[in-house]
Amino acid sequence: MSSSDRPLSSPISPEASLRLDAGEVPRRGGGGEATTAPVDLLRNDDLAWVDTFAADLHRTAKELVVNGEAARVSDEALAQILTAAIRLYYAKAEGEGRSPPAIVQEGPEQTLTPTEMLTTVSELLRAVHLGPMELGLWFRRRPGD
Repeated sequence: MSSSDRPLSSPISPEASLRLDAGEVPRRGGGGEATTAPVDLLRNDDLAWVDTFAADLHRTAKELVVNGEAARVSDEALAQILTAAIRLYYAKAEGEGRSPPAIVQEGPEQTLTPTEMLTTVSELLRAVHLGPMELGLWFRRRPGD
């Protein structure tokens, strides 16, 4: 998601609060200024912004990699993104009794290379003090396979 679509994390200005009466939701503008977005984006679900955020993050990450600018994302931000994604994936899979798609399919070519996937999986396992043996013990087939 672009910075202009992110929900505000700090108080909004008095001018922006007046626009709330007009049916708009406060957002942070690209330059840090308060802006507004239509309430329709969030009317039925106060977490609907997550879908927009995920799509924007996915697109931005691809652009950063293509442009050789992945280093612009801090280690802490990357760890937070991975941790949140893993936590949500696990809870959704367990709560719904199914394995939701784990990777975005971007067409006939592979979305992630085996090297990208295995490098990341190796570091994830290492971060929780697990190795390939534990992965082998925990590996499970998808329901329905």
